[in-house]
Amino acid sequence: MNNQEIRHSASRYGVFSQSSKFKRYLIRAFPIYVMILPGLLYFLIFRYGPMGGILIAFKSYSPFKGVWGSEWVGMDHFVRLFTEKDFLLLLQNTLFLNLLDVLVAFPAPIIVAILLNEVRNRFFKNTVQTILYAPHFLSWVVIVGITVLLFSTQDGGINQLLNSLGLSRIELLTDPQYFRLVWLFQNIWQSAGFGAIIYLASLAAVDPTLYEAAKVDGAGKMRQIWHITLPALKSVILIMLILRLGSFIDIGFEHVFLLQNSLNLSVSDVFDTYVYRQGLVQGGFSYSSAIGLFKSVVGIVMVVTANTIAKRLGEEGVY
Repeated sequence: MNNQEIRHSASRYGVFSQSSKFKRYLIRAFPIYVMILPGLLYFLIFRYGPMGGILIAFKSYSPFKGVWGSEWVGMDHFVRLFTEKDFLLLLQNTLFLNLLDVLVAFPAPIIVAILLNEVRNRFFKNTVQTILYAPHFLSWVVIVGITVLLFSTQDGGINQLLNSLGLSRIELLTDPQYFRLVWLFQNIWQSAGFGAIIYLASLAAVDPTLYEAAKVDGAGKMRQIWHITLPALKSVILIMLILRLGSFIDIGFEHVFLLQNSLNLSVSDVFDTYVYRQGLVQGGFSYSSAIGLFKSVVGIVMVVTANTIAKRLGEEGVY
């Protein structure tokens, strides 16, 4: 056998060897691929598939003409958005609610996780965790409905009690000054307990001997939390914050819409409720799509910026 035949045989053997390795890998990893298939299909169908609809943000879309038959208008819808008389009000309300969420509601799960981590009585800890997790499984319809039953101006239980005691009623649902407080409190109550799960999982990996050594050195609880607990959570907090900034201008429709009424519209009208009115109520599909695209672009910019800053500070980012 000459050198050329030897090389040819070796290359064939290498191909067959690589092929058999790949087949063994597929057989071994097949259950894993089956497990990720539903999630993959979900993102392909409901996340990536609808991205083709972005095109109508640059057209005067008509359901009768279809996407391709509708007239191309370019950036007209974006110009209309930025010159709309309500744009600054929408931007102000959206940013203010998001700032409240980031500055107050975002740290709430971290505080809950730290407090629960310090509890040593397992029965008490499990009981408190269950109570705090429960609101997460209630829909906003139920949560807002309970608030309406309690604080409705005329028939609310709390206002009827105050009235029977000779006290003035609390206009919690109609006075604009209370809207943001109600929205923030409900956000914290609904998400703080369940959001603490990921932080508790991170704290479970902390070596207990670190706390014992700190205690021997005379460190109290606050110093242990500051020098051991918080550094252990730093990377997780940073990742969660970056992900949260990705939806910084996306406040969420359902919660705000259920609390919104004509009396508190000046502080409750945000981009999501505006999109609902323009897109579904008035049929402005192209205009509402342009607003959604604007929100997505802002979210991408926020994530990239926050991730870049984190990397430059020497921390681990999302990517």
